Amino acid sequence: MSGFAEYERYDALGLADLVRRRQVSPAELLDAAIARVEARNGAINAVTMPLYDYGRAAIAAGMPDGPFTGVPFLMKDLTASIAGVKMTRSSTFFADAPPPAVDSEHVVRLKRAGLVIFGRTNTCELGLSLTCEPRLHGPTRNPWDPTRISGGSSGGAAAAVGARVLPMAHATDGFGSIRAPAACCGLVGLKPTRGRSTMAPFLGEGLGGCAVEHAVSLSVRDSAALLDATCGTGAGDPYVAPAPVRPFRQEVGADPGALRIAYTSLAPNGAKIDAECLRVLNETARLCVDLGHRVQEIDPPIDRAAVVATFLTL
Repeated sequence: MSGFAEYERYDALGLADLVRRRQVSPAELLDAAIARVEARNGAINAVTMPLYDYGRAAIAAGMPDGPFTGVPFLMKDLTASIAGVKMTRSSTFFADAPPPAVDSEHVVRLKRAGLVIFGRTNTCELGLSLTCEPRLHGPTRNPWDPTRISGGSSGGAAAAVGARVLPMAHATDGFGSIRAPAACCGLVGLKPTRGRSTMAPFLGEGLGGCAVEHAVSLSVRDSAALLDATCGTGAGDPYVAPAPVRPFRQEVGADPGALRIAYTSLAPNGAKIDAECLRVLNETARLCVDLGHRVQEIDPPIDRAAVVATFLTL
């Protein structure tokens, strides 16, 4: 495969370090990512809007000095507004909607971090499902097993990273849309707390504060460093999360002390949980106990019958 031969050995921070030390150029990394889209996307249908020239133009214009300078990046086809680039939201209703005139603040920060945007990824229609099977673009398939789903709504992002097209990709989460596809595709998927990052200037909040933007990634440190680069308030935000005590990157590998961890084996809607999932859940709980944490299975009293209906209302 053309491009930087050792591309898949590195996470995003690792690739940025190579660029910083001039062992590889941003153009070579972009070529490597594009080659993998062309070779693998036919099997998984993760990238629905190639923006190769957009990425090449960004490199030619000069890259900023950021934590991810020169690293290829894919944007979910939802929420993230890119000036001059349309956003279909994987819906026939929005398929021909005009593109925004300006970048969202989140996209501004991604670019400032040095990421090279070169395409959009598939999502379920309007992001309202935990699978990624829109009528507009067709289903995204799991890179580990094409007969299985990639999860949703950030299914295209997770499939692309899982297929090693790139080490990290933009994703959003309102009801599991980062975490579910990350679990399906074997990735790191963190949903930041509400108010941690801004949705300015187009939204004060998404889904009543449930929806946030972040990413799926190969490594925990990539997720932490990206949150450092994108967090913070924006113009018009109705509220903001408390500032972190120190950069999230410094939390990676730090001793957390003895944590209090609660878990549940019940689905919010009462659906049956697969035995394999319960086995892994119990193994994880035992591992946390072995690591010195206080672990308890507990089911807080909630109105389970209202969960999905309330989310759909939001």
